[in-house]
Amino acid sequence: MPETLAQSPRPSRRWLEILKIFVVGRRPRRTLVRAAVLAVTCYLVFTFVLLPVRVTGVSMEPTYHDHSINFSNRLAYLFREPRRGDVVTIRYAGIHDMLMKRIIGLPGETVSFVHGRVLINGAPLEEPYENGPCHWNIPAVKLDATEYFVVGDNRSMRWQDHVFGKTNRARIVGKILL
Repeated sequence: MPETLAQSPRPSRRWLEILKIFVVGRRPRRTLVRAAVLAVTCYLVFTFVLLPVRVTGVSMEPTYHDHSINFSNRLAYLFREPRRGDVVTIRYAGIHDMLMKRIIGLPGETVSFVHGRVLINGAPLEEPYENGPCHWNIPAVKLDATEYFVVGDNRSMRWQDHVFGKTNRARIVGKILL
């Protein structure tokens, strides 16, 4: 009895051509150039323009949830200054330690909390993004010409459990997208 070897069937020439079209296209050089351009573009965008930010903590709830991922646009403040209500990333310590907070006080203003209400230069601030109960009482803080006052949206926690307050313009990295 002769021995037979099990061989896998050879793909037909037509299947190899179809596979080649899907893998590298009809023009392999053009496909490789496109892939290289895409790779360089992604590298530049995610290195210099969009910074991925993972939210850790509940200080920005309910607007931004714990463990969600967002992007910070580093070019947002290239031609304009940050505005009240913007959610920004702030360099906290080192390259990778960032805070994500909302700007409520602009340079030159006085910011205070009285019975949970934010007062800007003595006038109450309308905050449609603020839903939870807040009972903070924080004395007035005068901001310099290059300082902003930032705070998280979840103010139902004790104020001692939050990182907030004055930050210098140089520490603001970018504006959160979406």
